[in-house]
Amino acid sequence: MLKNPTPQLIALLSALWVTLAVLALDAGALFGFQWATPAWFFVVQVILVFMCAFIVFFYYLRKYIYRKIKLIYKTIHQQKLRPEEKSSSVDMQTDIIDDVEREVAIWADNQAKEIQNLRNWQEYRRRFLGDISHELKTPIFNIQGYLETLLDGGLYDPTINATYLERAVKNVERLNTIVEDLEVISRLESGELILEMQNFDIRTLADEVFEELDMKAAERNIKLGFKTGADQHFKVRADRESIRQVMINLVNNSIKYGNEGGSTKVGFYDMDRNILVEIADNGIGIPPEQISHVFERFYRVDKSRSRERGGSGLGLSIVKHIIEAHHQTINVRSTLQLGSTFGFTLAKA
Repeated sequence: MLKNPTPQLIALLSALWVTLAVLALDAGALFGFQWATPAWFFVVQVILVFMCAFIVFFYYLRKYIYRKIKLIYKTIHQQKLRPEEKSSSVDMQTDIIDDVEREVAIWADNQAKEIQNLRNWQEYRRRFLGDISHELKTPIFNIQGYLETLLDGGLYDPTINATYLERAVKNVERLNTIVEDLEVISRLESGELILEMQNFDIRTLADEVFEELDMKAAERNIKLGFKTGADQHFKVRADRESIRQVMINLVNNSIKYGNEGGSTKVGFYDMDRNILVEIADNGIGIPPEQISHVFERFYRVDKSRSRERGGSGLGLSIVKHIIEAHHQTINVRSTLQLGSTFGFTLAKA
């Protein structure tokens, strides 16, 4: 069998076989019946038969097969072009068969990659549904237990009624936090959250965040402050409220995972076109094998401490989405029992 035969080759071989058949018949006529046929006439006849057969076969191959393949290929190719490319596209090359073979190979490779991506998304979706069901289940069961206890007579017991109602409210607040954070992530991923870019002083914003979280830090005797040399006021260009949320999440995490009596410090570094903002603590740190997962939804380094101190488990995922929406980067470095440092960049104003 021929490998990837062209219409010309098919026509050539077909014409050759027809010519050989005619040659065999003529040879039988010449030597079997001894016709008085001149040798030159025999040669001319073979040449004419070969040429006619080649032309006829090649014509019909092009008309009924080659042109149909070319039409299909041009249709598919045009669908892949952008509107501005369609108007300026030239006629397809003559050797369509090679182009079709190449396009099919590319298509097969793309399909394999798409299938793998779909499998990855399927696995991500499975894990996400498992995570969110687990996060929602805990407060829902808690609320259900408290309310059932109150309905069974606890409502009239002054030693537990107010306590259980307060606990139920806290779990409702946790549910509300999870739903709000999921809504924020959905808006960020869909592009619905429009950033209001403005110039502002990043150190002034850090002071505001410290004031907002000062009481929470005081509860664990954690000092909030700036690194040495971070007294300079840098102007950055970003969405101020979004960056406020980023810094609140990161400072709040440093308080949550920090050691009592420890500290959280913020530093600023001039990186030519960008300003690097770092938030460091001297807390429990993150195991090396977990660092690449800290920005995933519902991922918790210390699950017991995280749930004990509240939170949706979506804070770092929101932080990553906000920074990426600014076309900037965020990273983390950490050492167990020594602390963690989260750093993100912002464009200079």
